[in-house]
Amino acid sequence: MDTCAGEFPAVTPYFYSCYEDEDEGEVDGSKKIVILGGGPNRIGQGIEFDYCCVHAVMALRELGYRTLMVNCNPETVSTDYDVSDRLYFEPLTFEDVMNIVEKEKPEGVIVQFGGQTPLNLTGPLARAGVRILGTSPDAIDLSEDREKFGRLLKDMKILHPEWGSAKSVAEARKIAREIGYPVMVRPSYVLGGRGMMVVYDEEMLSAYLASAAVSASCPILVDRFLSSAKEVDVDALCDGESVAIAGIMEHIEEAGIHSGDSACILPPQSLTEPELRSIRAITEKLAKELRVQGLLNIQFAIQQGKVHVLEVNPRASRTVPFVSKATGVPIAKVAAKLMVGARLHDVLPVFPSSPFVAVKESVLPWERFPGTDVRLSPEMRSTGEVMGLDEDFPLAFYKSQIAAGSDVPLKGNVLFSLCDADKPRSAPIARDLARSGFKILATEGTYRYFRDQGIEVEKVRKISEGRPHVVDLIKNRGIQIVVNTSSPTLASRSDGFEIRQVAYQFRLPIFTTLSSVQAFRESIARIADSRSDIRVRPLQELFNKN
Repeated sequence: MDTCAGEFPAVTPYFYSCYEDEDEGEVDGSKKIVILGGGPNRIGQGIEFDYCCVHAVMALRELGYRTLMVNCNPETVSTDYDVSDRLYFEPLTFEDVMNIVEKEKPEGVIVQFGGQTPLNLTGPLARAGVRILGTSPDAIDLSEDREKFGRLLKDMKILHPEWGSAKSVAEARKIAREIGYPVMVRPSYVLGGRGMMVVYDEEMLSAYLASAAVSASCPILVDRFLSSAKEVDVDALCDGESVAIAGIMEHIEEAGIHSGDSACILPPQSLTEPELRSIRAITEKLAKELRVQGLLNIQFAIQQGKVHVLEVNPRASRTVPFVSKATGVPIAKVAAKLMVGARLHDVLPVFPSSPFVAVKESVLPWERFPGTDVRLSPEMRSTGEVMGLDEDFPLAFYKSQIAAGSDVPLKGNVLFSLCDADKPRSAPIARDLARSGFKILATEGTYRYFRDQGIEVEKVRKISEGRPHVVDLIKNRGIQIVVNTSSPTLASRSDGFEIRQVAYQFRLPIFTTLSSVQAFRESIARIADSRSDIRVRPLQELFNKN
């Protein structure tokens, strides 16, 4: 198909398959590599992976390979008319990919850059005799199989949360009781945390299981939930022997928020040196044990100074574009070269250190989901991300909030409505915001706590306490920022739910975790102290690149 409709010469042949005899695709004997894309955009599988695919095409072309892109999403750059040498606009299924491989006879197929969708084809393609470039199919299978990988971590003496796989409701209850509440429950083999939930007691578990189809073919995974833990994401490069850690990202939100929704900081700001040493050592050990060739992503949780491995993905993660832009190193291009046999020390002798702090913030399209609670959870909802970059964390965080579309005020009224567990940690934050010129408002329980702590605070009524209540105040523009945390409960239509809904309708900044409002507090204090305006500079200038 001529994708340019004759307007100007089409550089990339664009092919669709059919079940007829006619075949317009002529094959030559050049060196070529097939790259599998990410397929349709959806929550958990977005354009971050397309970024990786496009950079892989660039890298392989530099090495003299012809690139054959297989994808079925017209909304991506990888399916543009001038990116790859050939574009096959095909579903990412075993049948369709095999048809292309049998016809083109490539040097191999790359499955690492398109996210989980192409990675799921690794086993079938390998069994059909297709050469998988990069990390071996056996290593991919080992990291994806919970039982095999759990045994590996145990043998390597690496901490990880206890877990079990339940094939019936009774078995799920038994595993949860043995592990101890709270637990994280989710269907097996999900993307973007769909159907994922933190369960705090048997009543919540029963409600979850009532809506989940649990069977031998659709088991439920039950993991011990590490309360109040810090989550960390690591992206690393490996050529099978040498390892380079591209980025260690500290999540701003605590464990229990999906990594795709949580804001994160690069480099980490609050991790201790022993914690960082442990993270680096575990990453290097696992990369070498799995003989990774290309990219590796590991998710960690740190609880009371102990580093636990939550998940290992032998592929590109959705943080690769962020790490690349934050460091100035095109890590997807480096990974592509490693997959075809290049040595890490030749491609990237030294991983450069960046003088900047970068903050990734998620873009959450709540307007697409009317009636959905805007509180963050283990289930991913974001459809994009932005980055704030500056010389320190507070300014980088502030930039990230502005980039995400939040109108962050520097003065006004802040409403606190908190669950009991969060009140002790909230007092210093409220006190600092008051010093910065904000007026503190609070609902009954939070008001009493703040007053006892000597914080100047004004009480506002809950919805059930008569008018004018908190929602009226939001509608009348009497509140500029909402800080609302809630206890785990099955009742979704609580006061907190209504407060969050109305606050979002009026486009107020809403903080549903104390860690995020603490970051906001730091940024406000930094801006107040700053003697100059916030500077915005292009990445090309920051990293001296054209």
